[in-house]
Amino acid sequence: QVQLVESGGGLVQAGGSLRLSCAASVRTFSSYIMGWFRQAPGKEREFVTAISGSGRSTNYAVSVKGRFTISRDNAKNTGYLQMNGQKPEETAVYYCAAYSGSLSYWRAPGNYDYWGQGTQVTVSS
Repeated sequence: QVQLVESGGGLVQAGGSLRLSCAASVRTFSSYIMGWFRQAPGKEREFVTAISGSGRSTNYAVSVKGRFTISRDNAKNTGYLQMNGQKPEETAVYYCAAYSGSLSYWRAPGNYDYWGQGTQVTVSS
């Protein structure tokens, strides 16, 4: 069982930055692909970014590429999402998630076995 706890959400002005953290309670954190998703009210959960267990491979949604950066520190069992240049339409609950398996499926939320409770990010205009 893997437990994930997000932190770092809050209110930020358009163009500002936030850094989200995802703490995992598992010994073999490096065995898991970690992803970040977001869900705005009335919308489906959407893929934001993901990182391989080693941290050597990453994948980004087109809408955030160049502004968001995913990283992880396996020694600390923690993943991070640095968000720069935020836009009001990116207001959503942000979730971290994890699964152990192929990188081929890392964009699909249905492939993730473990989810955090989510953290609210509000971007004001």
